[in-house]
Amino acid sequence: MVTRDSRILDALDQHGAVQVVDLARELGVSEVTIRKDLDALAERDLLRRTRGGALPPVRGDEGAFADRMRQAADAKQAIASHAAALVDDGDVIALDTSSTAHFLALELLQRTGLVVITQSLRTAVLFMERSDARVIIPGGTLRRESSGLVGPITDALVGRGRIDKAFVGVVGLSPERGLLELATDEAISKQGLVAASDQIHALFDSSKTTGFALHSFASAEQVTSLITDERASDDFVAEWEARGVSVTLVPLDDAQTTGTEPATARAGRASRRLIQKEHR
Repeated sequence: MVTRDSRILDALDQHGAVQVVDLARELGVSEVTIRKDLDALAERDLLRRTRGGALPPVRGDEGAFADRMRQAADAKQAIASHAAALVDDGDVIALDTSSTAHFLALELLQRTGLVVITQSLRTAVLFMERSDARVIIPGGTLRRESSGLVGPITDALVGRGRIDKAFVGVVGLSPERGLLELATDEAISKQGLVAASDQIHALFDSSKTTGFALHSFASAEQVTSLITDERASDDFVAEWEARGVSVTLVPLDDAQTTGTEPATARAGRASRRLIQKEHR
């Protein structure tokens, strides 16, 4: 299904700029609706708002995060929408510097009483400006590619109370090596989050199921659940479930779906909607 957001971004790619009046006419919706769409896309760093329209986001080092927000955006949005149901008012949560975790942050702004531990500068500012969350940034060295701080943070977190739930992205993963990162400093930072958290939820689009990465930051035994999209293979699901890890496949045609379907009830890839197996 081609969403209105996708059509707006396609038009932006094609023309280099878009105008509210033109988009409203082409998409058959009101100008008020288009303005809201553009504002939402700007919050995700997928474009820059201008008077009466929008331009592409800034590129280069500063634009690296915006590029990642744009890749597989529909899948990441659906995954974040599902993961948001795991967060309750008053939770202590950790969000890493991944783009999918930032999508989750956008879903949590109306939660009350959250304590958010994050090394993502963008996520920290988002919660500071638009929620009542108490934000804790453990510190580190700024890494422009992720717009976040990296480096050892175990000493800053361990022994200072427990984090209820950590939500982390991955570059790759395998049952043998666990959750993987390509950059050493990113892996070290995530190891600190994992060590201080009671639950570890990995959020990633299905392209990461075949991704290559070098450094493990969480073993399969430490992982509470994997949340990805419905394009992940049956073999991938089976391998992780065999390790006792809950795997959720989120449908891409309805980001608001909240029901679940047992893995044993699948009737083939074409009809699979959402798969959930309780963590053992």
